[in-house]
Amino acid sequence: MKTHYFKVLKPTVALLVAAGFSAGALAQEVTLRLVSAFAENGIYVQRLQPWITKVNAEGKGVLQINFLGGPKAIPTFEAGNAVKTGVVDMALNTGAFYTNVMPEADFLKLTQIPVAEQRKNGAFDAINKVWNEKGNMQYLARMVENQPFHIYTNKKVDKPDLTGQKIRITPVYRDFFQALNANVITTPPGEVYTALERGVVDGYGWPIGGIFDLNWHEKTKFRIDPGFYDAEVSLIMNLPAYKKLTDAQRNYLQKQLLALEAENTFWAKYTIDETARQEKAGIETIKFDAATSKAFRDKAYDVGWAGAIKQSPEIAPRFKALFSK
Repeated sequence: MKTHYFKVLKPTVALLVAAGFSAGALAQEVTLRLVSAFAENGIYVQRLQPWITKVNAEGKGVLQINFLGGPKAIPTFEAGNAVKTGVVDMALNTGAFYTNVMPEADFLKLTQIPVAEQRKNGAFDAINKVWNEKGNMQYLARMVENQPFHIYTNKKVDKPDLTGQKIRITPVYRDFFQALNANVITTPPGEVYTALERGVVDGYGWPIGGIFDLNWHEKTKFRIDPGFYDAEVSLIMNLPAYKKLTDAQRNYLQKQLLALEAENTFWAKYTIDETARQEKAGIETIKFDAATSKAFRDKAYDVGWAGAIKQSPEIAPRFKALFSK
């Protein structure tokens, strides 16, 4: 895997260095190189682009962001390592995509309180302590919340049991879907459409939003309710690059990051809109009775935290106390 990583990155390195973290023409202006682990045509990058434009317009002479692109610049599952090693300065990413840096990255899906409260109750600082020490990175801001995950499948079920089904996963769902007796398969998002089309997988896990960006709705028959966990999409930054910022640059960046998080109210309405859009596209909703639904959701968190504690017995209990309602 290591050999493959450098082979993939080699054509990109010259561009990244040329675009590099430098003082630029103005001694107090810094340019940060940003990549996205998500496709450029998806909702996450679409939401981020106006923010980058605003940061650059208001930050002349202080701080600029150079968006280098999505997975074509750095492959999805290597974006975390690229931040850790300083190949890029920042990434739009989700913890499930960089568990190859540290397993704790995936624990962020288990948060049950908004990021604004995480900043107040000590959760955000606790995250950064781990991200600094284990990932050589700074956890900057969470720009997606109130986006529950769902199971999408082409085989109808009448109970929470995926026996006999091949389900595409990321680390987000592995333990939970295996607990539901699924056969799990890991693929990058860009390969899921073809996998569905060819019957390599029967379904997949994904948040309530975003399947239209990838055209997966064309190959999807059912969505299982209720949703579980909370999709986490955040900005992370190489720690040495973050520390290299001047006070003025860091304060300016922090102001803009808080403004980005303040826009997270968008996602609650987006959930409603995407649910209606899926129904209109012909995706049927599979619903269980109230008791089964509660047991299904409780099981997701029980399995999620059990897996987290197994992977990180010291850190996971601290996170659980801070992340839970």
